[in-house]
Amino acid sequence: MTFRYIGSKSRLIGQITAHMGRPEQGAFFVDAFCGTGVVAEAAADLGWNVRINDSLHSAVIAAGARLISSNQAPFKKLGGYARAIAKLNAAKPKQGFMWREYSPASMDACGLERRYFTEENAARIDAMRALIRAWAESGTIHEVEERLLIADLLGALNRVANIAGTFGCFLSKWTSQSQDKIAMRCRELKATGVCVETTVGDVFDVPNAAQDLVYLDPPYTKRQYASYYHILETVALGDEPVVEGVAGLRPWRDLASDFCYKSRALKTLLRLVSGLKAQKVLLSYSNEGHICMQDMKTEISKIGKSTMHALGTIGRYRPNKIASRSASDVNEFLVVVERPVAQPLWAQPTTVKATKPILVESYYV
Repeated sequence: MTFRYIGSKSRLIGQITAHMGRPEQGAFFVDAFCGTGVVAEAAADLGWNVRINDSLHSAVIAAGARLISSNQAPFKKLGGYARAIAKLNAAKPKQGFMWREYSPASMDACGLERRYFTEENAARIDAMRALIRAWAESGTIHEVEERLLIADLLGALNRVANIAGTFGCFLSKWTSQSQDKIAMRCRELKATGVCVETTVGDVFDVPNAAQDLVYLDPPYTKRQYASYYHILETVALGDEPVVEGVAGLRPWRDLASDFCYKSRALKTLLRLVSGLKAQKVLLSYSNEGHICMQDMKTEISKIGKSTMHALGTIGRYRPNKIASRSASDVNEFLVVVERPVAQPLWAQPTTVKATKPILVESYYV
């Protein structure tokens, strides 16, 4: 995976994995803010069934693609995975939505020259996405294969995007990588797998049970992922939203996270942890997040036994070269919360609480 994703745990995965343990039969590792899925993949490698969730479709698609096994995506009607990728790379460029809004062609469309992609690459993105949609609608590929190809397209467009790290804005001058011709690549699929469930929605609605292990990696700062990765979301959904401003943002404020507001973050976190059914929770956080680590530990200790483990340092998010020269590293922590064993049903008060339904998609990989 090539995403430069804010808060990625790829360099800390070994330390996080050490606290996962082995699953009970039927238990799930619940990655409630899955991002690109590096932690969920590590849990699956340990034998956990996996449930991934995020508010962004693009994140769930990218994370789910990490967990797909070769027998789950045979691409029988296209002659195999490699043939499908080759056909997409050979698709004739199409002057569609990405070309019109996110390449220099946007000057004619809206009077702003958005340099996210060259015109050629943007047109190729349009063609590839349209072909994936056509295959899905005709039954040439099934849903898991469709998700895999969309994830591969997200990786391909990221490699040629004219950005500093996220899609919150584009660079005024073209980078050398943005001049390369976009090309999708086959990834190495899993040989065997586990049960995978995916949900897209509010983290408070994610299903979990007492024997599950819930992993929480909420946003730490004011950066809203829905705006920073808006182009990935548009390609994942395959829609054509009304976009605005120099950056061409799609509507995103309905996905704004309370964790990104300093005045709300701690209260929201406590409400989330206290509402979980899982007896063990892993929580990633940084010393430079909105929530003071000592305040977090004090308050979470009221919910259950908690221990805090230093994971080391990672590079602070660097939006540009000036920030890179002045930035230092930040310290990452993992908080392990162990909650009291729940009362048996006969001992619990008989109250009925209305719950919001959530769509869960399940498949074996």
